[in-house]
Amino acid sequence: MSRRPTVAVTQAAAAKAEEAADALLAWLHVQPRAIGPRPEATSRASEKDEARAEAISDTPGMDAVEPRSRIVAAVRQRPPDLSDAAMPVQPHDPMPRENQAPLRLDHTDWLHHRLLITGPEADLASLRAAAVGAGTVPWHIDFDRMEEDLFHLLVAPPARAGALTSPARSVSLAGAQILARQLRAAAARRHSLAVARVGHSEACPFDLHALVPVPDAILLRGPDDPEALDWLWTHWGTTQTLRHVAEDEAAAAVVAAREPTAPGEAIWALTFWSADWTPWRALARITARWPALRFDMRPTYDMP
Repeated sequence: MSRRPTVAVTQAAAAKAEEAADALLAWLHVQPRAIGPRPEATSRASEKDEARAEAISDTPGMDAVEPRSRIVAAVRQRPPDLSDAAMPVQPHDPMPRENQAPLRLDHTDWLHHRLLITGPEADLASLRAAAVGAGTVPWHIDFDRMEEDLFHLLVAPPARAGALTSPARSVSLAGAQILARQLRAAAARRHSLAVARVGHSEACPFDLHALVPVPDAILLRGPDDPEALDWLWTHWGTTQTLRHVAEDEAAAAVVAAREPTAPGEAIWALTFWSADWTPWRALARITARWPALRFDMRPTYDMP
């Protein structure tokens, strides 16, 4: 008797559990944080003792069946915005709000752009060869801290704006530990896959990290560190990688028909989405590196 149907069902269930975990992880990272000091280690120890006591009464075993059902239930209560699910991070203000506007908005505003590059074929070919990359940044992520933050967020949900009391938690301490561990594993697995593509993948035709690389010392700080955000703003003009970068051959053909290029020149048209700001600082560095090329970058606000 073949066991393939059983294996297929098991793999499908595991894939659904991972997908639900990724969705809930994205949702948790955009939830407001409670203001106040982090719990002390002694408090965490007492929580673990309470978790062991509760494990007998209302916590399922270590299998993925019941945790998955809780994940799915939480996702259905409030569907998350998956546009930033590739690697969600907590919004950060590198400088006090009273002194300067934050470099990253509380809710990312993705701006659509069109970039037209014209110039000598040799220079354009040099730029295209340097610009191709994985479209991601190999940040160092503190997954131990992430797991702890997720645990506290699950056991002590913060009060919503205008509410006088925090909502009652709907998961036991032991269940929160299991769920936080599973979410941490899902995030670590996804991050390792993304990092492995850097230097090998050519999925992104215009990769800011390939053109203006983030230094190793900044990578070690993580994507939401104030100094990392300050570096991105200073050198890129935006605090996240570009999304949905694509070559637009149709636009290049239209421009070439309307304004024929000089002999030996070529056109390269691109579209992409940028977080909060136009990546004008990165473009300034790219322009200085390829002075013979002409760049025309414009945001398109009429995109749906």
